Amino acid sequence: MRSYACLFAYDSYPPCKQLKQTMKPNFQSIRFILGDQFTPGLSSLSDAKPDRDLIVMAEPRDEATYVPHHRQKIVMILSAMRHFAADLRNQGFYVDYFDYQDRPTTSFTEALKAAMSEHDIKEVIITEPGEWRVKHEIDKWSEDLDISVEMRADDRFFAPLSAFDEFAKDRKELRMEYFYRGLRRDTGILMEPDGKPVGGQWNFDHDNRKRLPDDVTPPTPKTFAPDTITQDLLDRVCDDFPDALGDVASFGWPVTRKDALAALDHFIKHRLAYFGDYQDAMTVKSATLYHSLISPCLNTGLLLPDEVCRAAEKAYHDDQAPLNAVEGFIRQILGWREYVRGLYWYLGPDYGSSNHFDAKRPLPGFFWDGDVPMNCLKQAIGETLENAYAHHIQRLMVIGNFSLLAGLDPKEVCDWYLAVYIDAFEWVELPNTFGMALYADGGKMASKPYAASGKYIDRMSDYCKDCQYNPRNNTGKDACPFNALYWHFIDRNVDKLGNNPRLGMPYRNWARMKDDKKSDLIAQADAFLSKLDDGKFNTGSEQGSLF
Repeated sequence: MRSYACLFAYDSYPPCKQLKQTMKPNFQSIRFILGDQFTPGLSSLSDAKPDRDLIVMAEPRDEATYVPHHRQKIVMILSAMRHFAADLRNQGFYVDYFDYQDRPTTSFTEALKAAMSEHDIKEVIITEPGEWRVKHEIDKWSEDLDISVEMRADDRFFAPLSAFDEFAKDRKELRMEYFYRGLRRDTGILMEPDGKPVGGQWNFDHDNRKRLPDDVTPPTPKTFAPDTITQDLLDRVCDDFPDALGDVASFGWPVTRKDALAALDHFIKHRLAYFGDYQDAMTVKSATLYHSLISPCLNTGLLLPDEVCRAAEKAYHDDQAPLNAVEGFIRQILGWREYVRGLYWYLGPDYGSSNHFDAKRPLPGFFWDGDVPMNCLKQAIGETLENAYAHHIQRLMVIGNFSLLAGLDPKEVCDWYLAVYIDAFEWVELPNTFGMALYADGGKMASKPYAASGKYIDRMSDYCKDCQYNPRNNTGKDACPFNALYWHFIDRNVDKLGNNPRLGMPYRNWARMKDDKKSDLIAQADAFLSKLDDGKFNTGSEQGSLF
């Protein structure tokens, strides 16, 4: 097997660059690059000089194992990181690289300490991290390592964190829509010269809720054949990370800036036009439908949100895609992505520690193997384990909805989401899972829980067609478990949700039900949850044995 030592050996460079690498000049500062900062214009690199600044990059094993990350996620991040290091070397920079195979470290701090010792440098410049966990570690560097630390703002987003702080000040409700409108005005994206939104309205969400027709098959997404760097990681990751989960057979993610731009271009040309119509749809025919699949590129810095949104906007003005598709896509990036980042930092490091519904049920075993008789869960979890990916409705309205209704422990659910999805970093995963999917924050993020019965899943997918459970039945052996679980959730949380104005209709419907019907629904849900607690819930179960 090819060793990665050769990738970083100084004798592998052209003579002029080899000289710079082997001479080890008297560097003035360390530029420390984290594993989601693969951006040439990164703030910590903006004024870096090859003859003055040492680049330090590290693959601490703890970063790959603090949750059992999907193997494709590990491969994608490490491969992108190694490619970025190679790009910096080609620019003449000396890169002190701590790879987990040949120069293992347990933490960023350990890597920095080793680089300081070897090169006798007392100054480090770093772009602010995306997570509280990493920030806490960096905040100790100055005192613990006796080094000057300059932490620069991450300017790869549309809005600085101070902008969200200003938005949140004196607001009782921190809703995305109003933050999004402000950023539309600030950037001019999809805005008319008179300050009004293109198309006369800010949001076309109501036009983006179509079920995929039976006679439509979405196109195959663009994938990228692994090069030598990626293939070496694919060959080793199963052995090197035995506790990680998921398969690597389908790996085809972009790992370079060039490939990320190609992925964006392919989406704009071939899938954006239908993204809006079918962004909430689910089908057994396609795991990706018309989604862009560029979120891991955005969240690692291979793509910048501004260039992505401008490309989509240009497609609208060039009549390549309708407004509902373009606005819906841009809202996910300019709106939702910016909003959850601001919310994460605004609410502080203790966000995620509450448990509004006192949910304590352990994560069922089928979350780790997809062995579940409910077809919607089998599809969503199975595709997640296979591809390290599921689109937002699968995450929210199938897996998240089930977790909410079944009362699964928020900490275990959040750790699972952080582990399994290739685009998951805590700043974006935690608000989406803890706040939106689970409503565990009590409404700091969402105005109501995203709770739904099996009828919603049936309306938006073809999952129910071949499922042994019927979404039209609330009780009985063939009843969809989501239906009884929904009413069980409504009943047991009346003290916390009964006065929510957005839940007035379901609570009125519950109040009008006859007592015997209520009792049947509660008994149906209790029987299901009892089987879940006993671990008797897999595809080997006979029809109706779950109740």
